[in-house]
Amino acid sequence: MTLKEHWPRYVKMDEAREILEKMGIELTKRQMQRAAEKDASGRRKLPFFVDPIDKKLKIERSDLVNTYRQLQIDAQNNLRQ
Repeated sequence: MTLKEHWPRYVKMDEAREILEKMGIELTKRQMQRAAEKDASGRRKLPFFVDPIDKKLKIERSDLVNTYRQLQIDAQNNLRQ
């Protein structure tokens, strides 16, 4: 494994939508924007942040994927049997 493979990979909102689409999660542009917007408490549904250089919302690719994986694990753990 090279050092580059350990570096975070930050993606913009459109690429984040594409990543989710490949996972079978199809969201509209508006749905992604709402997930990135802060609520009244200042929290976002997904861990987007404002890039200090280009001032655009970005998210770390593995954080995006891991968020959905964790939700799936939580749902499996809470399954009634």
